[in-house]
Amino acid sequence: MTTTQKHRRFCSEPMGDKLVYELPGIGPVLGGRLQNRGIIRARDVLGHFLVLNKDEWKFKNWLRDSCRANAKQQRDCYNCLREWTRNHL
Repeated sequence: MTTTQKHRRFCSEPMGDKLVYELPGIGPVLGGRLQNRGIIRARDVLGHFLVLNKDEWKFKNWLRDSCRANAKQQRDCYNCLREWTRNHL
């Protein structure tokens, strides 16, 4: 698996107050859709990831249903949060 610069940068830093579109797989369009649902910060997405017990299938389905993320976007976001939690929790 190769990772993007966005992925590497996100995983190497604390979560802080990063906005949702700073997550790999989430750009301005999907970020806007999430923000319209009240999911503003990357930590809000992390919260859903953790509530779903880091379950890949459940998280990807939640992301698809929440903002219409395609399979690649779902995968990029899931892989990033999985690595971020390994590095920081």
